[in-house]
Amino acid sequence: WIGFQIVPVILKGLSYDEKRGACSVGSNVRDAACYVCWAFARAYEPLELRPFVNQISSALVIAAIFDRDINCRRAASAAFQENVGRQSQTFNKEDTFLIQPYFIVQCLKSVYIAGFPEYTQPMIDHLVNMKINHWDRVIREFSTIALHNLTPQAPEYMMNKVLPKLLPLAVGTDLHTRHGAILASAEITHSLSQLAKQNKRPITFYVDEKTLEGLKQIHVELCRRQLYRGLGGELMRSAVCTLIEKLSLSKMPFRGDPIIDGWQWLINDSLQNLHLVSSNAKQQIKQSAVSALAALCNEYYCTEEGVNPMQQDNLVKQYISDLQSPEEMVRCGFSLALGALPEFLLKGKLQEILEGLKRVAGISPKYVGFAESRCDALKAVAKVCLSVGVKAEGSPTEFVCKDNVAEIYNILLDGMNDYTTDSRGDVGAWVREAAMTSLMEVTLLLTQKEPQLIDATVAKQVMCCIAQQSAEKIDRFRAHAGCVLLTLLHFDDPPVPHVPHREDLERIFPRSELVTFNWNAPSQAFPRITQLLGFPEYRYHVLMGLTVSVGGLTESTVRYSSQSLFDYLKTIQSDVEAMNSFCETLLQVFENNLLNDRVSVPLLKMLDQMLANGCFDIFLTEENHPFPMKLLTLSKEESRRSKDIQKLRSSIAVFCGLIQFPGDMRKKVLFQLFLLLCHPFPVIRQTTASQIYEMLITYSDIANPDVIEEVMTILSDTNWDAELSLIRKQRNYLCDLMEVPKPQLVTKNI
Repeated sequence: WIGFQIVPVILKGLSYDEKRGACSVGSNVRDAACYVCWAFARAYEPLELRPFVNQISSALVIAAIFDRDINCRRAASAAFQENVGRQSQTFNKEDTFLIQPYFIVQCLKSVYIAGFPEYTQPMIDHLVNMKINHWDRVIREFSTIALHNLTPQAPEYMMNKVLPKLLPLAVGTDLHTRHGAILASAEITHSLSQLAKQNKRPITFYVDEKTLEGLKQIHVELCRRQLYRGLGGELMRSAVCTLIEKLSLSKMPFRGDPIIDGWQWLINDSLQNLHLVSSNAKQQIKQSAVSALAALCNEYYCTEEGVNPMQQDNLVKQYISDLQSPEEMVRCGFSLALGALPEFLLKGKLQEILEGLKRVAGISPKYVGFAESRCDALKAVAKVCLSVGVKAEGSPTEFVCKDNVAEIYNILLDGMNDYTTDSRGDVGAWVREAAMTSLMEVTLLLTQKEPQLIDATVAKQVMCCIAQQSAEKIDRFRAHAGCVLLTLLHFDDPPVPHVPHREDLERIFPRSELVTFNWNAPSQAFPRITQLLGFPEYRYHVLMGLTVSVGGLTESTVRYSSQSLFDYLKTIQSDVEAMNSFCETLLQVFENNLLNDRVSVPLLKMLDQMLANGCFDIFLTEENHPFPMKLLTLSKEESRRSKDIQKLRSSIAVFCGLIQFPGDMRKKVLFQLFLLLCHPFPVIRQTTASQIYEMLITYSDIANPDVIEEVMTILSDTNWDAELSLIRKQRNYLCDLMEVPKPQLVTKNI
């Protein structure tokens, strides 16, 4: 009698969920219900629980697999195991499979459990009644995936009971229920189509006319009731796009039906209005619409007679014109849409599409902040190339061929130089990441199909640009670049042609470490990548990457990158030719990036560290060596008229480091430092005086021993925050003591 009174309450408690505000208060009730079930196993004999075994076991299995909260999944699993152990004559021992990880909602594990008939229908009913209308969107989506996986276990039940129940809910009034029902209908239908294909039957064997009509009416009804608008419309757009994708993949017999035009309108409208969507839903809608477009075109736009030329022309022209939208997200959506088009829609239009994507992928002054659209355009270029295929002697309007391969590589390589920054940080890194991935995909495609199209110069550019990214400061993008580098290096079906120093790279990055090597760890990445400085082809680009790492802000990156660089320089200290070659490259990096603060400021910091660590001691024996003279000239040019405190401080440190080189260099360095003693910024005057004082302690031979004490006293006792007229007198007196020409005031013509 107690069991008949209590068990229904416990079963209700195992699935109780109530949302209050932004959270749920049902988890405590469900956890307590699991504890009661655990206690039942200890308190009652097996015969007393026998009438309720199926109900309790099904409810515990469902909670252990599908509950939203980990503590409830853990509690349900523990209660089930306790019942299996103590009620072994009534519980199926095979169900001990539930002794499993419960850290995620177990959508896949549900398939195994559903193999036991006593659990199949309860699990499906629970998902349909309790989970597809759940307040948490993630749970609704997981539940529909679980229904997809469960469909082969009970196809008749899904056909006859579940789908007829879901279709009215898919056009109902409750937003969450409508969203879950649309996704569930899509997933179940797709699973039934896979089952039909497996059994060599048409989809209409499992889906009757009434269901087909109900699936078509979902979009029609939502459109009629204007449910694609507003915040709820965001959920509906992504859900119906998923429905379109799944129904297209299921090869539903809708060819020539007006619903196809309705679906196409929804996809286009969703992409054209992405900029009006809330930031949280943009990516979801964009990806759903693009996936739906690819499936829709593949299934319904190619007939036995081929593609309709007018339809192809209108679609491609519309998408190319929308690439020039002033809204970034619209550009993103239509770039990916072009990349998703199947081969038969791209034939004859390849050149137009590449030109359109090239305009989006390039940086223009008006749209310099559109990093996301450039990123998606580069992804689309690779996808288009993969779709149309390669034919060396083919037409550039239909294939990747000898006439357009250089243009494709130029588009992608230009993306490797995108270092745009805004309030979000280094947004250009997204573009570089997409460019690396696209370069890898296109290169591997050409390697497999027409390797002769890969020019030696292009192969060198690709490998050097990726090597540069492998030496940069952001861990995630460095790791991605490293993976791309190793993929290209070790690809052997056939090998990528013209890789510079392939054997040396394979020695530095052996195939055995392809999976285990951790590019995210600076302690592992930089000791390897700095070895590429020994190869002339890679030296410039690797040094570019190391510059921003050594002169960066992250402590671990700075430590390991600088130490790796110093270790490399120690190995070539005795080799004059190697040092000269390295220094020429260093000066080239400085000269090419003069006044480019992204590179020049870290470069000054790196030079300061290199001078302090004696990396250029080999040049100390020669007076007026051209390397320090050129370095001084570039440093002066970089700091001239600068108002960047960080840059000026780094320049001062470099000037002080250059004082160690003998010859006329010392007088020029002192002149530059004394010039900065009268800088308009007091903090720069203070820093300069302090640095000169420390420099005189370190290199006491640069001044006459009779005056050095007086010079240091003036440097330490002078109030460098005072008026410039007073400071200038002290500065000029220092010039006389150090026998350095006095800087002259320049009279400005007004």
